[in-house]
Amino acid sequence: MGKRDWSWAILGVIALGIRYLAAQNPEATDNIYSRIFFPGIRNIIDLTLGRLPFPSVYLFIISVMLVIGVYLFRLRKRIGWKNRVFYSFRALANGLGTLVFFFLFLWGFNYQRTPIVEQLGLKSISMNLDQLKSEVQITTRLAIQYRNSITRDTAAIEEVLPYPELEELVRVNIADNLDMLGLNFTGRPRTKLFPPPGFMRKMGILGIYFPFTGESYIDPTLHALEKPFTVAHEMAHSYGVTNEGEANFIAWVICTNSDSRLLKYSGQLRLLMYQIRDYYRMAPEEYKIWLRDLDPGIRNDMMSIKRNSDAIVPFSLELSRKTNDVFLKTQGVKAGINSYQQLPKLVYAWRERMKWK
Repeated sequence: MGKRDWSWAILGVIALGIRYLAAQNPEATDNIYSRIFFPGIRNIIDLTLGRLPFPSVYLFIISVMLVIGVYLFRLRKRIGWKNRVFYSFRALANGLGTLVFFFLFLWGFNYQRTPIVEQLGLKSISMNLDQLKSEVQITTRLAIQYRNSITRDTAAIEEVLPYPELEELVRVNIADNLDMLGLNFTGRPRTKLFPPPGFMRKMGILGIYFPFTGESYIDPTLHALEKPFTVAHEMAHSYGVTNEGEANFIAWVICTNSDSRLLKYSGQLRLLMYQIRDYYRMAPEEYKIWLRDLDPGIRNDMMSIKRNSDAIVPFSLELSRKTNDVFLKTQGVKAGINSYQQLPKLVYAWRERMKWK
């Protein structure tokens, strides 16, 4: 680059301009970027960074540190405070432009596509108490059925598959079932464990998709029954699903349509835990009676998950939630972090539609 090169700042602005046009034309964005351009990116990443045995985000961090080092080295060579201020401003503009450009082109334009649930003809409809109780009953029955197929022991399930086998199992089931959601399976997306154990949860994060490396990561200390659903959720992001509620829904569909008893149970258990939050809010006394009569095995699993969750306290859960909420809203997800809570409504709409097929 030349001494007065603003290339990356300009590319960042151009990318934002394309983002604006993409937001005005979600169908074209879906057809051109999400279904043609992005799958190519998916395959390139999976054939390169995805082959590494460690989280490639470490390479990203090292690269950023090297860039900062070069900036500081060159800054020292500048004579006069005006030259230093101008150089710093241009470096900042180019740095931000680089991040914006690669974020959008590597994944971020998927925020402007037609929502997946809209493509499926689903609507997130609020349920009344009777409808919710019926849904809880259905999910509980299925959860009991799938848990009993794993073990008849009512003690909490705290060990399942070794992680490499679990990651491969989820990926295979995504390949088998993604087409029913109108999405094309391509590549070999990775969801890697992110060391050190507990660090992500300390930051208030269970899992995350990192667009700059095309990989997703989960905390190794997640409960054994949370991992299957969480891996499926993060892999949904790997296929261009940006809305958290949609990623939850896709993870549930993948898990519950699997031939794996573990995935089936993990999917129904996660759905049940979302549903009973609404149940408690709408009818706390009825909820307490329901909980008292709940299958002992499922109740023990829920208690085990809660103990595991309480074992690691985030530095600032409120800050983590606020940051994620602001980020999602700036990308056009109006519900922000509340989009996570859409799963029971989307499942209800899906089940209602399946009744008529």
